[in-house]
Amino acid sequence: MTRKPSRLRMGKEREITVSLEEFGLSQYEARAYVTLITKGTISASDVAYYAELPRTKVYPVLLKLQQKKLAIISKSKPVMCTAIAPEDAFDEIVHEQISKVDAMNTLVSKLKKISEDGKKAQGAEEKRYFHLGANYVPDRMRTMIDGAKTSIHITADSWGLSILAECKEELLSVLRRDLDVRLVVPVSVIGSESFRNIPDGVKIRSSEIVQNCFAFDDSEILLIDNTNGRGAVFSGTDILSASQSRLFAQLWKDALKIDNLSEMTKSQALEVCKIINVINQNGLGFALHSILNSKKFVDFTKFLDKSGISFKDKTLDQVLDIVNSTLEMTCSGRVQYDEKTNNIILESKINSGHSLPWAMLIESYLEQKGNHPKMIYHSDSHKGEMIHLKIN
Repeated sequence: MTRKPSRLRMGKEREITVSLEEFGLSQYEARAYVTLITKGTISASDVAYYAELPRTKVYPVLLKLQQKKLAIISKSKPVMCTAIAPEDAFDEIVHEQISKVDAMNTLVSKLKKISEDGKKAQGAEEKRYFHLGANYVPDRMRTMIDGAKTSIHITADSWGLSILAECKEELLSVLRRDLDVRLVVPVSVIGSESFRNIPDGVKIRSSEIVQNCFAFDDSEILLIDNTNGRGAVFSGTDILSASQSRLFAQLWKDALKIDNLSEMTKSQALEVCKIINVINQNGLGFALHSILNSKKFVDFTKFLDKSGISFKDKTLDQVLDIVNSTLEMTCSGRVQYDEKTNNIILESKINSGHSLPWAMLIESYLEQKGNHPKMIYHSDSHKGEMIHLKIN
């Protein structure tokens, strides 16, 4: 007793059938051919049974398969059918499909040319860029640095910075020509070997950026992928260049000045930046909360302890060095200790309370050491602000 194939097998055969339909076979033709491939030489009635074709349709379907050179029909009774082997049956069809693809590619090329000619006629121009393999990026960067005439503006993470550090000689050369070279890097790279290899004269600031973008004369742009080191160069792209120039100008304005961190170790530099970040983000809220709870003073050392920053084992000179660095970076200010008067003086060129959190930090440190300093705040709309901490 004959049995029809299992559901799993039927599912696979249906999948192949659908694919055959894409080669120009009808649904009945595809089902009949798959049946012949599966069963071998069988009668027309068996083809109808296994392929689930109407008996009135099976013979015309088999004749079409024979015309397409996919099957052979015997002249005997009953009619027996055999499939032509796939590698022989579809050779002509495959070549026909290849010819169609070639013709389509030719058509697309012609349409593309018509499109480009139309854009030029309307005053539109297509801008292009080209890719660089990771091995070619450093050499291309050296060439672009050498060719710069007015400025080089860079945003780089650790990957981009390491490549830039390889171009130290080229950077020194353009710095001797008084080019404006500016670099914005994330805090995490400050104090690293690559960071220290950037020559003096390059203006550096810090911001939490992720893009490796090198702009030369605001006209040529090199982008680097930090996952694989590959690059892309955009040249003469007016809109992109103008947009990137504006973005960099704003980023540079908002970025943290870190000139005074260049002589610090990496751990010292990262500590200063972390303190600035913690106080800038949450310092004001902590101070207001303390004041509203009627506390005598704002304990910023306790606040920093919660963020993993301890001042417990630091000397007063170390604390003042940290505060001095932060004032220079955030408000072009400074801190001084007058031993004669036993006063600590904080200055800020920005008249908006920028120095207050840092004065409160020193005050908290002194309170922990058993001192009870008196704070006096002075503000001048033209000169900035000044805070005196009188140590008892």
